[in-house]
Amino acid sequence: MKNKIFLLILPLCFLLLFNGKKYDEAVKNRLLVPVQICLEGQDCGSSSQASQVAAAAPIEVKKVELSEGNEHIVKMLNSGEGGQMIFEPAVIKVSVGDTVHFKATDMSHNSVTVDGMVPAGAKPWTGALNSDISVTLDTEGVYVYQCDPHVMMAMIGVIQVGDAVNMDEVKEASQSLKSRFIMNAERIDTYLSQL
Repeated sequence: MKNKIFLLILPLCFLLLFNGKKYDEAVKNRLLVPVQICLEGQDCGSSSQASQVAAAAPIEVKKVELSEGNEHIVKMLNSGEGGQMIFEPAVIKVSVGDTVHFKATDMSHNSVTVDGMVPAGAKPWTGALNSDISVTLDTEGVYVYQCDPHVMMAMIGVIQVGDAVNMDEVKEASQSLKSRFIMNAERIDTYLSQL
């Protein structure tokens, strides 16, 4: 029991104490609200910065391309390009029959399929903590997986095998998964939009 509590508390302590500059910048960007203060009698017309921000084009999501080869590596990391507690790459597209090797690059991670978020008839997997696991994907569709100790931090990943035949079911199930996140709740939506 003590080990389970330690595994849950350790990542939170890490985030609070050692997050560093990347976290500070993310917080500043979230708190930054583009406003313009106009005093009585001043023109706050359409050329204001706030109007320019409102008229900005929507952000385009870069779609993930089919990965080359039939073997793929996904690292389990405390920190990566996409933030804290992350699989890298977090979203990949592979072909039916390809193998994905999950590498325990940093400690206290595993890879486990999320119930209800794999194609019908697909074999789920459960990797041991601190261990590599290799999975051959023989069923077409979208697979969502997580790191059990860090699911509350949205440490999840998505694999599309062939066509996304179960995307509607995965999107519906993602709403329930999001309720388990205490941070990075947008990750699942962002990842699915990349497919």
